[in-house]
Amino acid sequence: MQPRNMSMSGVVDLAAVKAAGEAKAKAEQTRAEAARRGDTGAVPPSSLVIDVDEAGFERDVLQRSAEVPVVIDFWAEWCEPCKQLSPVLERLAREYNGRFVLAKVDVDANQMLMQQFQIQGIPAVFAVVAGQALPLFQGAAPETQIRETLDQLIQVGEQRFGLTGLTVDAEAGAADEGAEPVEQVGPYDALLEAAVRALDANDFGGAAQAYRNVLADDPGNTEAKLGLAQAELLARVQGLDPQQVRKDAAEQPGDVGAQITAADLDLVGGHVDDAFGRLVETVRRTAGDDRDKARLRLLELFEVIGSDDPRVTAARSALARVLF
Repeated sequence: MQPRNMSMSGVVDLAAVKAAGEAKAKAEQTRAEAARRGDTGAVPPSSLVIDVDEAGFERDVLQRSAEVPVVIDFWAEWCEPCKQLSPVLERLAREYNGRFVLAKVDVDANQMLMQQFQIQGIPAVFAVVAGQALPLFQGAAPETQIRETLDQLIQVGEQRFGLTGLTVDAEAGAADEGAEPVEQVGPYDALLEAAVRALDANDFGGAAQAYRNVLADDPGNTEAKLGLAQAELLARVQGLDPQQVRKDAAEQPGDVGAQITAADLDLVGGHVDDAFGRLVETVRRTAGDDRDKARLRLLELFEVIGSDDPRVTAARSALARVLF
């Protein structure tokens, strides 16, 4: 796939003069308030490249874009050009040292974001500056052209919106690189253990709530995410008549609810490929809200199995093929 025109000419026209002025004033005010508090606002190097999903998009991209340009890399595991482009963008984000932040969006797991940005193919790279989205390029591109585009983006951010970038705490980065790994007892061990006990007692609602309590404070907790997905799945199938569910699904292939319920039972019964295949086929046959319901349930079942499982990888590819 050839990259589209990477020129940033015309970017200024995408922002109203009033909005630009307000954004610039806000950025200056934020810096002045931080200076009065003695807060340098320094961030660790690890904050320069972040994974973003639909739930955190407003906080991690839109709000952050009031401080620094945010470059969005839309990618997928099955996309070979993405594997060429993404490492280059990540390296440049660290090299530019806070002049922009790179937000990586897995399109398979975040279909709504892909639709909102009207992306026709990946890799696709956008920027958000002061809350305004700017298309940069699509497809893998030479590093020289990427650098040129980034330089123009940063210039627009500075001159038009007063975004001077982030201060990076180099000492924090050095400490992270040189530190020996230390095994620590997490603050959520008691809640996680309580959730496991609730699962063992078939108290799926109690287990789900315990996992939600962990995620409320630590949204990235992998164990809690996996546990919540499992608890919610078990709660959904509790009390169902398997024979009736399968009969309904067989007799009503167009009933999205029947197919979703059957997929839940498939997964609980260990028929992972059947569950994924059923929902991929349901997505293929449907449109609108029905398609979205089937797609979202499939993404939930991916969470139950885990993103590293090859069956999930294969199903993500199949889902992408029927969607695009």
